[in-house]
Amino acid sequence: MANNIHGPLTGVTVVDLGQIYNGPYCTFLMAMAGARVIKVEPRGGENLRRRAKVGGAAVPFAMLNSNKEFITLDLKTARGKELIREMVAKADVLIENFSQGAMERLGLGYDALKQVNPGLIYASGSGYGRSGPMKNYPAMDIAVQAMSGLMSINGFEDRPPVKVGPAVADFLGGVHLYAAVVTALYERRATGEGRLVEVSMMESVYPSLASNLGLYYANKGQVSARTGNRHGGMAESPYNAYPSSDGYIAIVASNDAQWNRLLTVIGRTELVGDERYATLGARVQRMDEVDAIVSAFTAPRTKNDAFQQLVTANVTCAPVRDIGEVVNDEQMLGRKALEWVEHPLYGRMPLPRSSLRFSDTPMPAIEPSGEVGRDNASVFGEWLGLGPEALAELVREQII
Repeated sequence: MANNIHGPLTGVTVVDLGQIYNGPYCTFLMAMAGARVIKVEPRGGENLRRRAKVGGAAVPFAMLNSNKEFITLDLKTARGKELIREMVAKADVLIENFSQGAMERLGLGYDALKQVNPGLIYASGSGYGRSGPMKNYPAMDIAVQAMSGLMSINGFEDRPPVKVGPAVADFLGGVHLYAAVVTALYERRATGEGRLVEVSMMESVYPSLASNLGLYYANKGQVSARTGNRHGGMAESPYNAYPSSDGYIAIVASNDAQWNRLLTVIGRTELVGDERYATLGARVQRMDEVDAIVSAFTAPRTKNDAFQQLVTANVTCAPVRDIGEVVNDEQMLGRKALEWVEHPLYGRMPLPRSSLRFSDTPMPAIEPSGEVGRDNASVFGEWLGLGPEALAELVREQII
């Protein structure tokens, strides 16, 4: 199945050994940019697909695997390894996020595969990296959130640390892996040589701690308490999720001009120029008072009423929306970043496109993920050139 757009990565072929979120999100971005992505799964399907039988886990698999081709292959068999090498010989990129050393134990690590294709970009995603004392630690998103410090700063001061709701470590790792692959492809245009690229999820998370690290260094190395919905560096005010009659609204006035506009909207013009609140530094020193002033305006109003009044005055704010509101959002749907699709396996669901936009390239149509091994015949037959008898033998031997 060919990709339906002529995007920046048209002509690039990717062998996708990714699983769960990290690797598959990287290859999803590549597929949406025009690459041909061949997803290689065990005969029973990759881990995330198997989770689809539990609750709503089908949605994540569908989200991350649109616009790919689906084959099965037992990499533990000699013939399975031969077929991967044949694929690598014709491909540009191989992506995997197995546990450390798994590919090497199969004889399919970078050193082995670059002998097959010196121009191969071999991309490896992991929790902690391919070197260092933590390289062999098992890693899932929650473990990386804990290890990276992310969990320690999330939540409220008087409560235990809380995992950040979404799988941010997995997805930040996937985005960085995409960047590493595309950077290596750019280099290969000049040198003709491939290389190994790797991304650690923990290292990908670290820059997102910027505000909290700023507070840590400002306090001369003293670890601060969790700040809840306030600014991680305690350097902005107002900056919070404020109560409304039907939920909450997030508001931040990041400079004095926005603060004065906010005061005008909420009917507190007598505080414009008041030295207690006139500067950011002064407001930070009086956060509780500032929050009380803003809350007095938001509390009796609906979140959307408060939002409309404030955003009209160019005050940065947003209603705190639930998932049901987001999947039906007119902005996401209008820009075709999100589309409700009748998935052939899982039914009607909202599927995303890539958030990367390229001028003069139309948004790709969503080609929903397919069943296990859907494209075995086309990939092994048409692409690798195996005949019907050879394909039948692979099935009999339980290799595909």
